[in-house]
Amino acid sequence: MKSFGKSKLLTTLLVLMIGLMMVAGCGSNSGDKTANQAAEVSGKVSASGSTALLPLLKPAQEEFHKMYDKVTVNIAGGGSFTGMNQVSEGTVNIGNSDVALPTEFKDKGIVDHKVVVLPFVFITNKDVTVDNLTEQQTVDILTGKITNWKEVGGQDKAITIIHRAKSSGSRATITETVLKGAAFTDQAVIQDSNGAVKAAIANTPGAIGYVDAPYADGSVKTLDYNGVKYSPEAVTSGKYPVYSYGHMYTKGEATGATKAFIDYVMSADFQNTYVEKTGFIPITKMPK
Repeated sequence: MKSFGKSKLLTTLLVLMIGLMMVAGCGSNSGDKTANQAAEVSGKVSASGSTALLPLLKPAQEEFHKMYDKVTVNIAGGGSFTGMNQVSEGTVNIGNSDVALPTEFKDKGIVDHKVVVLPFVFITNKDVTVDNLTEQQTVDILTGKITNWKEVGGQDKAITIIHRAKSSGSRATITETVLKGAAFTDQAVIQDSNGAVKAAIANTPGAIGYVDAPYADGSVKTLDYNGVKYSPEAVTSGKYPVYSYGHMYTKGEATGATKAFIDYVMSADFQNTYVEKTGFIPITKMPK
C-alpha cells in the first residue's frame, strides 16, 4: 500500500510538471508570435489631413514606432478635405478627417475607420469679458451680423474672427453643428491649422474662433456655449453639441503597415490609455 501511494504521488507530480512546462511553452510561443508579427511588419505609412486629429495621432505615431521599429509613419496636416482628396488620389495611405465622407467621395473606394470623438470649443483673446455665447449670438458673430462685443454684453471692442479655410473639417463641423448651413462672413482672418488659429487669437485683441478642444489652453479664453461649459461629460450626456467624429480613411481595405497603424489607434490599449489623456473622447462612451 505504501509503495502504491508513493507511485501515485510521483505520477501526480509528473503530470503537474508536464502541465506547467506546457503552459510555459505556450506563453513563450505567444510572445514569440507577437514579436514575429512585429518583425514582419515593415515599410512606410503616409497620412495627411485633419489638424484637429494631430494631438491624438502624434503620440500614436511615437508609441507605434516603439512596437514596430521597421515602420516609418509620417503624419501631416493640411485639412480634412485635403486628406480625403489625397487618399482618394493614392498620394497618401491615410486621409485623416473630422467630417463624414462627402457624397463626391462615395464612389472612390474609400474605407472609413472611425477612431475617436472630436469636441470643439469657441475661444477668444483673454481681453474679452464675455464668458458665454448663445447659439444665436454665435451664429450672428460668425455670419457677420454682430461685429462688436458690446452687442453681446461685452466691452466696446471690435470682433475679429479668426478661423479655418474651406478645406478644413473643423470649419465644416462648425458649419453643420452651429451655423446649420448658414455662410461664414468673408470678413475673417484665415489660418491653416488649429494651432495657428489658437496662436493668432491669443495675440489679437477682441479675437474669436474655434479649435479642437485639446488645443485650448491658458493662452486663450474658452467660452461656454448656450450656458454649458465644455467637458467630455457634457458631450456624452448630450448637453454640449459641438463635436464630430475623427476618421482615418483608406483607399480600399487597409493592409500591411497601414493596417497595423490603424489597428493600433483603434486598439483598447491605445484608446484606454491615450484618448482621454490627449483631450479626446472614446467612441465607446457615446450613447448608442
